[in-house]
Amino acid sequence: MRVLAVALHFIGCPGLRLKDTTHINSPSLHISIKECQDADIGNLQIIAPENSPNTDGIDISASSHVNIHDSSIQTGDDCVAINGGVVDINVTNVFCGPGHGISIGSLGENGGHDTVEQVLVQNCNITGTKNGLRIKTVPNGTGYAKGIRFQDINLVNVKNPIIIDQHYCPHSENVVCPLQPSELEAVQVSDVTYTNIYGSSASKLGIIFNCSEIHKCTNIVTNNIHITGGEDLAYCKNTQGEFVDTTPNISCD
Repeated sequence: MRVLAVALHFIGCPGLRLKDTTHINSPSLHISIKECQDADIGNLQIIAPENSPNTDGIDISASSHVNIHDSSIQTGDDCVAINGGVVDINVTNVFCGPGHGISIGSLGENGGHDTVEQVLVQNCNITGTKNGLRIKTVPNGTGYAKGIRFQDINLVNVKNPIIIDQHYCPHSENVVCPLQPSELEAVQVSDVTYTNIYGSSASKLGIIFNCSEIHKCTNIVTNNIHITGGEDLAYCKNTQGEFVDTTPNISCD
């Protein structure tokens, strides 16, 4: 199997500054940030075809105090992917689309232990993407994702505008992984807040909270969420929280 190169990889760079650059048609991931602290990434333009696989815009892992801001990202995969081992990540004033949206994860791949905490995604526009605001964890992993805030977001014609999926199967299009038994371990998802989010869904489901039977998603809060289009439906499983002034209406099993 041929492994495609990351176009620009920063590892162990404290105080990283990357600004006013354009990145076009990487064969794989455009920018990787790993083991960096106090990084400021802004005023970037990242461009790749919508049908180009694995062309994430910016991936962050094992890093802390990272700000990504005032940038336009058009790719065939995640615009921004926030992976394990991170603390205090801010994504603000980012335009995303096309692509797979702004994602936390995949977490817990191959039974791994991943942690994510203190993430803020704010004042972003996401247009024509496969996903909007996504948290994805793989069954049988461990760890946690907590202290996550999505606020003041505009979503336009997005297939899965808001999604938490604790049954994420790489290389599968299924929302629910039918081959994964419910007793498997899971990365714990908690303390996630969605506030002031508006837009339209390109599918029948505007909100998906698909959580583990054993390791339920807890303290999931939505407030002032209005997503129209499709059939104005929400899917909610094994999720505890508070859903206020939210369209589509969330009724959780």
